[in-house]
Amino acid sequence: MIDIHSHILFNLDDGPKTKEESMNMLKTAASEGITDIISTSHAFHPQYNVPAQKVIEQVNQLQRELNNLQIPLTIHLGHEVRLNDKLVELCKSGQIHKLANSDYLLLELPSNSVPHYTKNIVNSLIAEGITPIIAHPERNKGIAEKPERLERLIREGAVAQITAGSVAGHFGRAVQKLSIDLVRANLVHTYGSDVHNHDTRPFLFEKGLAYLEKQKLLDSVNILLENNKRILRNIPLELFEPEEVKKKKWWNILKF
Repeated sequence: MIDIHSHILFNLDDGPKTKEESMNMLKTAASEGITDIISTSHAFHPQYNVPAQKVIEQVNQLQRELNNLQIPLTIHLGHEVRLNDKLVELCKSGQIHKLANSDYLLLELPSNSVPHYTKNIVNSLIAEGITPIIAHPERNKGIAEKPERLERLIREGAVAQITAGSVAGHFGRAVQKLSIDLVRANLVHTYGSDVHNHDTRPFLFEKGLAYLEKQKLLDSVNILLENNKRILRNIPLELFEPEEVKKKKWWNILKF
């Protein structure tokens, strides 16, 4: 399995503070059946901006440690990039990492809103052949209030990433319910842990998948995991609807 969203580099953003903590997290990832993990430290966030070169250096360092310990886990380059109007230029200049050197970019919106210019930025990225993946839309207050805000971005060509902890209930019942609604409405396409540490922001990768299966969303689980693989291969994602959605419109499922 592949985890496309993680904060595993130490002492760079709000992830682990020490190399030992990073290594323990990576060992946990391997124990959960994760074979590939994309490191997505924050970039151009109000509090954190991890330079691209720092990402390369530390990913290489941690990969060497994993190889020495014969742990079957591969770390890939990436960033979780906060929405801003210079994303295309930042990509072209190599100041931010797309996911695993693909044409997919993990895009973080402000936590409380979906700014009116988001659509324009999505369009500018798409025009350059870059597909933005909206990180954890289920935890965005603007989307929670009006889920059609996410649907509009999907119509423009963006895709979205659901978080394991959200599905597993780690962020509360309201976020968990919205997560399931978005999955049922086919408004999320990829799956990531967004792990930060072992205590307050753990992996919960398997737990989230188990909950989706419990909700009879096995088709969705298969699509999410397949799309994670497709990101590494840099090929188009599966966007067709799961069986239980085909007879319904997404707005009926979300009931807003």
